[in-house]
Amino acid sequence: MKFYFTHRSIPELANLSLEERLRALQEANQKLTPPERLLLNLLKLLVLVPVFALLLRSGEDWTVLGWAALVVLIYPLIVRPIQFNMSRKYLK
Repeated sequence: MKFYFTHRSIPELANLSLEERLRALQEANQKLTPPERLLLNLLKLLVLVPVFALLLRSGEDWTVLGWAALVVLIYPLIVRPIQFNMSRKYLK
């Protein structure tokens, strides 16, 4: 399984303009089945819940804000490739 970090690197979208690529990805995301959407949303939750847990601890220790910021920055690197792979099968 190959991971695509940008929509430009997906072979089915390589020859399309930016607007067409975004529209095609949006349509493909809408075609995801409910179990696929659930899995993707659970993955997003698994990444975001620690951020809020770290923010709750920021009253005790300010260094956790750095860790929370790091997790927020890493979020697209984790979620986007999986989302692109899940929606790739629905691209024309």
